[in-house]
Amino acid sequence: MPDHQDIPEPINEPRLWSDERWMARVIKNEDDDGWAVSMTLHGEAEPALVGPWTMGRDKKNPKPLDVSAFNTLVKTASEVLRRHEQQLHAQLNKNLAITTAQGQRLRVALAIVPDEEGATATLSAQDELGEELARVPVSPGFKLTVASATAWVEGGFEKPR
Repeated sequence: MPDHQDIPEPINEPRLWSDERWMARVIKNEDDDGWAVSMTLHGEAEPALVGPWTMGRDKKNPKPLDVSAFNTLVKTASEVLRRHEQQLHAQLNKNLAITTAQGQRLRVALAIVPDEEGATATLSAQDELGEELARVPVSPGFKLTVASATAWVEGGFEKPR
């Protein structure tokens, strides 16, 4: 049975709006006379998104948050997080295709797993059918290039130095 004590209560105030995942907070923009809105995922210390917020009719106070604005902000902040995750994944996972001297086409991949105590990395090779031919641990600083992949394959899949 899920623990409902960890699910925050929804808040629907003019400058603070939240659901079970996100919190939107309208804040004074310290850089000018305007207002900003921050979107923070519950449990995170930093906002995923901070952007300008519309002034109200009096041109002095911010426009109040509402369900439509909140839903748009959730969608935008979620997209920012998704793009960040995709970028991080692309930085940590690289692969390329090579052709061996015997004419065999292989896909060589480098996967880095970040860790505060020390990142780890794995180099692997697959044939054209996707069957894994080799997998070895490598330094997280290993540079995957056509030359390094070819040298690894031609060297009998020995762990690179």
